[in-house]
Amino acid sequence: MAWRIRTLDRPVDSAIPGKPVLSAFSRLPVFRAIPSIPPPREWPRHPVMVAIACALAASVYSLHGLTKLRTFRTGTYDLTIFDQAVRGYAHFRPPAIPLLGVTMDRGTDYLQLADHFSPILAVLAPLYWVHDGPATLIVAQALLFALAIPFLWMFTRRLLGTAPAYLVAVAYALSWPIAQTVSVEFHEVAFVPVLTAAAIERLHAGKRLPGLLALAGLLLTKEDAGLIVMGVGAWLFVTGRRRLGAAVVVAGVAALELIRKVLIPLAGGRTDERWYFSHLGADLPEVVRTAVTDPLRVLGVLVGDQAKIDTTALLLWPTLFLCLLSPIALAALPHIAERMLADAPNWWSTAWHYDAFTVAILFLAGVDGTARLIRWLRRTGRAREPERLGLLWAVAICAVALTLVPHRPFNELLRPDFYAPDARAAARHEALALIPEGVVVEASNDFGPHLSGRDTVLWWDYRHRRTPWIIASAGQDLRGVIDDYVRDGYQLVFDREDIVVLRLVT
Repeated sequence: MAWRIRTLDRPVDSAIPGKPVLSAFSRLPVFRAIPSIPPPREWPRHPVMVAIACALAASVYSLHGLTKLRTFRTGTYDLTIFDQAVRGYAHFRPPAIPLLGVTMDRGTDYLQLADHFSPILAVLAPLYWVHDGPATLIVAQALLFALAIPFLWMFTRRLLGTAPAYLVAVAYALSWPIAQTVSVEFHEVAFVPVLTAAAIERLHAGKRLPGLLALAGLLLTKEDAGLIVMGVGAWLFVTGRRRLGAAVVVAGVAALELIRKVLIPLAGGRTDERWYFSHLGADLPEVVRTAVTDPLRVLGVLVGDQAKIDTTALLLWPTLFLCLLSPIALAALPHIAERMLADAPNWWSTAWHYDAFTVAILFLAGVDGTARLIRWLRRTGRAREPERLGLLWAVAICAVALTLVPHRPFNELLRPDFYAPDARAAARHEALALIPEGVVVEASNDFGPHLSGRDTVLWWDYRHRRTPWIIASAGQDLRGVIDDYVRDGYQLVFDREDIVVLRLVT
């Protein structure tokens, strides 16, 4: 027999099948006044895991760089140059780089902006208020390289899924361009992977403003970053956002011309400096004209040396060449072409930091290329469950990254002797202690970073400038040079284990 309970608003029938009696009482006003207990919040697993990945990557990069600094394996070129520039910003002074200025006969007030247009270095100035020295740059670069990981992860998860996103992050973190750049201390390229990854990921997600802001920041990293901006514009154009893409291309070209022909000369540089394309034209418009009127000549320059072919192939290999299936690869094309068209062999090599300018772009293109291949296989029915290809590709590129580790600088981290003190460490520290603070000192490549935090460091290039102090590693082949300095009025105040300290006395 059914019974009824009447509340103020409506009756509740306990005879409804499947309804316990307690559910009827739960609708009484007194029970409704008791707030329900919310379910426990889900642990934000993915943000935490990505943050851990970033922290681990930054720690590995920092460990490598700081170990090299501690064991006197960093160089006056270029670590001391960037240290001098950032210190200028940190002390609210112009970013003068006396080391390079004196070497080039431009004086001690020569600006870093006249050499390479990198005003973005100013954002590192607050870090120097915490620790004033080259070690700060090494750690900053490590953090900046690691900060590209979240954008790579979000982009990959959106296109291929969660598991591939983590694998792509690992492949990027261990990639040989990052390893090679970490091994050569610090350069302005530190900002490029995170800015390119942020720009492409945000624009792909339809977030125009943050994407364009990242591109604007990219223009502040180096005078030729406009080439990458042009490439991003080309990607936008061919993928249907024609007006935005055309505007970005125009902005990239305009920035190239404005920086090289106006801003660098205003800072004290010259328009013909850092121009390695005289064999193709005197400026960018002439090079473009040559490419249009004589494309075979340009093609011959692009592939005219085996080192160029090897470097290009090695750049594409970490994605198993699937980056070529994506229009995102257009963003990397102008910068790679610039390197291979230049008459500077260092630009063709994989031994420096130039490959880090495009590494994040090529990983994003690899993800997009794989997603496009999956869609094509699904549409044509050429494969069963083509979605598995995304995970297989991500596993494969992780394997590629791991196989390259023994052949690149991260291999040093696995060797105990990498952490061992320099064989002449005691003599080095004793020699450094003889150099007073606040003086001008010429230093060989191994000593500059250890002095630039307290002295004005110049490059020891055997030119007699009457610099008050000189500290250098000088083997037997340089003994004649040391004797010349002694005859020129210097006193040899330290000479042990091929390390010398000279002081000007007359």
